[in-house]
Amino acid sequence: MRKFTSLAVAVFLCLTTLVGCSCAPPSQRAEKSVQRLTIGFVKSVDEEEILGSSDALKNMFKSEMIKQGYYVRDVEVEVGSSYEMIGRKLAIGEVDIGFVPGATYVLYEEYCDVILTALRKGLSIESDEPRVWNDNTPTSTTDKTVTYYRALILAGPSAKGQAMAEKVNNGEPLTWEELNMLRWGVMNSTSPAGYLYPSLWLKEKYNKKITNLKYVTEVDTYSTAFEGLASEALDVICIYADARRDFEDRWRSKYGRPFNIWDETAVIGVTSGIYNDTVCVSKTATVMDESLKEAIQQAFINIGNTEEGKKVLSFYKHEGYVAADPEDYEPIRAAREVNNLK
Repeated sequence: MRKFTSLAVAVFLCLTTLVGCSCAPPSQRAEKSVQRLTIGFVKSVDEEEILGSSDALKNMFKSEMIKQGYYVRDVEVEVGSSYEMIGRKLAIGEVDIGFVPGATYVLYEEYCDVILTALRKGLSIESDEPRVWNDNTPTSTTDKTVTYYRALILAGPSAKGQAMAEKVNNGEPLTWEELNMLRWGVMNSTSPAGYLYPSLWLKEKYNKKITNLKYVTEVDTYSTAFEGLASEALDVICIYADARRDFEDRWRSKYGRPFNIWDETAVIGVTSGIYNDTVCVSKTATVMDESLKEAIQQAFINIGNTEEGKKVLSFYKHEGYVAADPEDYEPIRAAREVNNLK
């Protein structure tokens, strides 16, 4: 009886120890503690879309960081009104982690390290010929994930936009004089799809740049760009290749167009491939070191490998992440040089 009692006590103590371990607070289960990390996103999509996923992302990130040995007490999400805002905040250490286009990384690479390249689903059309895009609409996604995308110069339903589309579809070349009379909608100058690569396309085709165009309007989001195209205030806009898929429903329901987006728009220019968005970490943030950087990198790779993670990050159409190499973004450095953006 005495032996049984001793054994029971031993088992009880063992179970108590195990339960105590599993119920320990995260700060005790992790080797290191970080008071706060701030994640910055660029408002290339509507801010509400990003903020709507922020709580879920914070929780997933905290959980993954614990697995990497870090207890992060507080995670803040900040949405910048421009690419430069997040780039500048990375540079001065106000943002620890930034989801930014490759061009923004290149602009601020003295002050931040690129740790990840986003993966996106490939598209059913992979051609640099505008007519191929117009003849095979609507564009659809494939199961293949890719590390690059293209930018399109998209003509809208305005009279001038349709005239350009008709010429392209008839196999007739567009002249610089014709393009120069169009009303262009472009993103900020650090946007690869919304500015840099379309400007590079103009350089390659006509030895001109966006700064040489007569009528240019800078838009703050792609939503604003499509709204301008739909209202015929703009003749052409510069977009990422699958943008029409994202705005297909809004084209009629929100922007009030009579026909679908595939019938009322046409591609008149296609750029070369653009390496996908990045995840960067600040070099100047006081909390950042090599160990934390590696933990953040692995945490986001793990998040991107789950269906829940893909859903949370769907506002950017990210399908996961791979470790980045700074040399992958050399073409963007060249594009910035062409546009005299140092």
